[in-house]
Amino acid sequence: MEERKSLVFFGTHNWALSVLTALFDSNNYDIQAVVTQPDKAAGRDHELYLPPIKRFAVEHGFPVLQPETLQPLKSGLKESMQADFFVVCEYSLLIPKIILNIPRFGTINLHSSVLPKYRGATPVQSALINGERETGVTVMLVDAKMDHGDILAQEKLVILPHDTYPAFMTRLAPVANKLLLATLPRYFEGTIKPVQQNHSEATFCKKFTRDDGRVNWAQSAEQVYNLYRGLYPWPGIWTMLNNKRLKLLKVARAVQNIPSGQLRIIDDRVFIGCDQGSIEVLELQLEGKKMMSGREFAHGYKKFDLAVLN
Repeated sequence: MEERKSLVFFGTHNWALSVLTALFDSNNYDIQAVVTQPDKAAGRDHELYLPPIKRFAVEHGFPVLQPETLQPLKSGLKESMQADFFVVCEYSLLIPKIILNIPRFGTINLHSSVLPKYRGATPVQSALINGERETGVTVMLVDAKMDHGDILAQEKLVILPHDTYPAFMTRLAPVANKLLLATLPRYFEGTIKPVQQNHSEATFCKKFTRDDGRVNWAQSAEQVYNLYRGLYPWPGIWTMLNNKRLKLLKVARAVQNIPSGQLRIIDDRVFIGCDQGSIEVLELQLEGKKMMSGREFAHGYKKFDLAVLN
């Protein structure tokens, strides 16, 4: 019987937790340690937020490493990472070559795009914002450059018209987990030949900030809606109303013919005009006020009918 292989897992966020859970549930691998980002203060009370990965690791008795950085290599860190292979998913920190080279089978990454398209930190968000009809997942070997390594396997998934980032990731997770679990034994057996990416076709995506969520009402309703889909729930989309930030927490496509950037209250519903078409605002929050539904806003802020947003 073949000896079980050991791994160290690098990850932080919800999709990474899904991958780690799938590896654990498969009962085919020994998880030696989990490497995740440090706990961070969150909320008004600045309470420490534990990454989901850490909570899972602690519950199952896995050693947890939370270095601020992996470069320069910290004393003793290398000795804590002895394993046959590493798996990386949504870790967000650069892993130096000296660590990548520790395991004999290398470091394997699960990346949420069909590489070489959308290398970087926000592949699904960027695909949604750009109105892509499909994207997918890549199982790849990690090298010293970002999302640059050889490909072991890929699978595509259609983007549904109303998919937001969390909704698409919920559908992608089981596809990705199944692909990874099917790929690993074939890779270890040598029946998969890593394929070099066509680097000339590489595209890159950036990390988003709150400023990226400011709506340009000269864009079409489709473009505005795609921006919402990609940036939901964070950093979200917003605009300015009467010199105050107006967060558009939930929106939908609409057909009303309204001038670009104009807010209309029609039949207790809130609409905003775009260059082509309009959107309906289902949930929103005006700066200094509580979150409210479009209907609540329509009842309480009729004075903003015909207001121009910027």
